[in-house]
Amino acid sequence: MSGASRWVFGGGLALSGLAGLYLASRSGEGTLYWTGLVLFGGSVFLIFNLIGGAFDRAGGRAPESYRLVGYALIAVAAGTVVFHVLSPWWWAPIASNWHYIDITIDLTFWITGVAFVIILGFMAYCVFRFRHREGRRAEYEPESTKLEGILTVVTALAVAAMLAPGLFFWNQFIDVPEDAVEVEVVGQQWSWSYRLPGADGRLGTADTRRISPDNPLGLNPDDPDGQDDIIINGGPLHLQVDTPVKMLLRSVDVLHNFYVPEFRAKMDMVPGMVTQLWFTPTRTGTFQALCAELCGTYHAYMRGEVVVQEEGDYQAWLDDQRTFARLAAAEAP
Repeated sequence: MSGASRWVFGGGLALSGLAGLYLASRSGEGTLYWTGLVLFGGSVFLIFNLIGGAFDRAGGRAPESYRLVGYALIAVAAGTVVFHVLSPWWWAPIASNWHYIDITIDLTFWITGVAFVIILGFMAYCVFRFRHREGRRAEYEPESTKLEGILTVVTALAVAAMLAPGLFFWNQFIDVPEDAVEVEVVGQQWSWSYRLPGADGRLGTADTRRISPDNPLGLNPDDPDGQDDIIINGGPLHLQVDTPVKMLLRSVDVLHNFYVPEFRAKMDMVPGMVTQLWFTPTRTGTFQALCAELCGTYHAYMRGEVVVQEEGDYQAWLDDQRTFARLAAAEAP
């Protein structure tokens, strides 16, 4: 295959790989999804074989093949930037106050993306600058104090730029507003349960050792603060829009993680501990709650719903729920 033919073939492979990614992202599950992934994987495999063959030719049979390797590196860098700009994947629409998380991730993408392009550009430069030439002897330079110093400083600044916003936003993440409504989330293989405070505005105490078929959340029946607690066992959780919510998270068996992608907030649920997070729902709608920590065989099916409503609809739903006292009375013989 001539040099021009290899260029045309490589460009076609790159386009087919991008088309495969686009097809997979747009079609969801199904035949088109897997077709797109296979197209992408096959294109990447053939491109690497093409580059490997160019290296082989540059090592002996055809020294001018170094051009294909250098241009391929440049094409990968340019293609990555173009694909990012035209990417079919975007953030899920945010539904809480934690837009800071998007800012942090965007900053990380920019820093790592610039570093990626610079590294590939440097590799392409080395391929062209230090290519094999007749009568030229390779130089051996095991270390360079100047280069090491530059790389150390630049790397330290880049890492600091990525960490600093995270530390700043984490301080806001743990600073819960005083008017936040407490909601308890209980995770167990493989379902979500919830508890909301009753008319007294306080949650009663609970203990995992008290869990039973009649008391699925392990509430203390002798605690008067828990008698009016609202129990939602396996059903959807409803929240009021524009109202801060403090989520108290606990697990009764293994590690779980409560995660609603649109809220941009999640936290591990550790057996024997009560962890927490807070957010303010900013728009109404129904959102999917996922477990983001591998928790067993049916981890992928541990899903629930969080419904954000206006005040009137939320109060109507809340008035229709059963308290711990009513549930205990219903279970009594």
